[in-house]
Amino acid sequence: MSFPVIKKAAYVLVNTPDMIIHNGTTQMVERATNPDSDYLKSIKENTRTFEQVVGYAPNQVYIGNMTPEELEAMPKPWFTQNVEGANRYGKFGEIMPQDEFYGLMKISDVFDLVMLEKDFTEEVRTKLAGHKLLAEKAAEMKAGFELAEIEEQVNNKGAERLDMNGKLVGCVKRAHDYDENLSSEYMLENLAVKASGVLSLMYLVDGLDVPVDEIGYVIECSEEAIGDMNQRGGGNIAKAVGEIVGLKGATGIDMRGFCAGPSHSLVNAAALVKSGVYKHVVVVAGGCTAKLGMNGKSHIGKNMPVMEDCLGGFALLISENDGVNPIIRTDVVGRHTIGHGASPQAVLEALVLDPLNAAELKITDIDKFSPEMQTSEITEPAGAGDVPTQNYKMIGALAVKSGQLDRKELPAFVKGHGYPGFAPTQGHIPSGVPIVGHGRDRILDGGLKNFMIVGKGSLFLGRMTNLFDGVSIVVEKNPGVVEEGNGINKEEVKSMVADAMKDFAKFLMQE
Repeated sequence: MSFPVIKKAAYVLVNTPDMIIHNGTTQMVERATNPDSDYLKSIKENTRTFEQVVGYAPNQVYIGNMTPEELEAMPKPWFTQNVEGANRYGKFGEIMPQDEFYGLMKISDVFDLVMLEKDFTEEVRTKLAGHKLLAEKAAEMKAGFELAEIEEQVNNKGAERLDMNGKLVGCVKRAHDYDENLSSEYMLENLAVKASGVLSLMYLVDGLDVPVDEIGYVIECSEEAIGDMNQRGGGNIAKAVGEIVGLKGATGIDMRGFCAGPSHSLVNAAALVKSGVYKHVVVVAGGCTAKLGMNGKSHIGKNMPVMEDCLGGFALLISENDGVNPIIRTDVVGRHTIGHGASPQAVLEALVLDPLNAAELKITDIDKFSPEMQTSEITEPAGAGDVPTQNYKMIGALAVKSGQLDRKELPAFVKGHGYPGFAPTQGHIPSGVPIVGHGRDRILDGGLKNFMIVGKGSLFLGRMTNLFDGVSIVVEKNPGVVEEGNGINKEEVKSMVADAMKDFAKFLMQE
């Protein structure tokens, strides 16, 4: 069986300190219910600088400048120490500052909803002119506006403000006078997810050894929904992102599954390539403004800075088997069905134990597991604990329960078969897919033979069902042999027809 491969991975972060205050849901609710709260007053002085965000070790791991093994070897707390020589740019992508991101939002805006102050526009244009991926786009940026025009939109017309260091520099206008689905709040959310998705996809196609026009399909798997009052979640961010990046040969669709969305998308992308429908499929997602500062109260309460200060994004390219890149085992797929229970054990049995058993593999045969990969320093102060480690312990317990592992070996299993969490708490971003970049590298250099992506989703959050969700898949070293598919190519068909005609001619001559 010839399996599709993971040809490339890209990861980006966007530092958005002012957007924490104005666009994070926790802060928006606080402002509506308790506008004079001490928490709101304390956010600004408890916000990290861009240099601190770049120097934060998990962020360096996310963009590929450090390995998860190096992070694991670092003593905690990580947030009190900057990585020496930390770089904004990494092997997989970059950490973009807020002002440049506002410029990218403007570049990604095709309906003139983003207004930036004229001097700020020129400052950002100059910055982006030096960006290796955005220089051409920066030259096309439209002129900015007078500050008074922006203030009028914010103060009297319901626009969402864009601040730098607490100072108004722009806004996002609403797209319709009455349609709440096209409000300025939702337009800002959607433009932010689009722009961070654009940045991720730009890094994916940069230097790619596949012509961009050969990418036939894009699956966008964030947690936003775009639409209007007549089709609230109509889509399609996938094509919107592909349009800005220049994927002229691609069509696409948005795929949603709460945190499990990326894993569902990866399985679907692999299936599309495996079936021959498309040669190359992109899976991409931008970040979620609603989750900025989500646990900010807990962080400040523990004398920490507000740690959820970045939007996250990623992009993966799934392609036909090339005999080199790691393969996606489409025959080893775990799924949490409607009939499975919602207990943690039932979920992991469905996603890990059952598919491995069906493939005659043991839990211990998987080198690394990648479940919910949130950075522990973000989740522990809020009472959620070290989420990845909790998952590794439960997976190890399943191995013990099924007789695949001795109980005394459990601590070593937890340490040996997992990575420390290094992804921002952006919902869909941490769930399974952060391992792909590093895991792919380690398989290619011989450090790993395989890894398992375990995506989970909380469907009950939508108030339509109490069900949980999840899907998993195994990625492993390419055996180096590209097996022929079940079909035959055109040349083989021509040869078969020619042979048949010759045989038929001989038959006629004999008659």
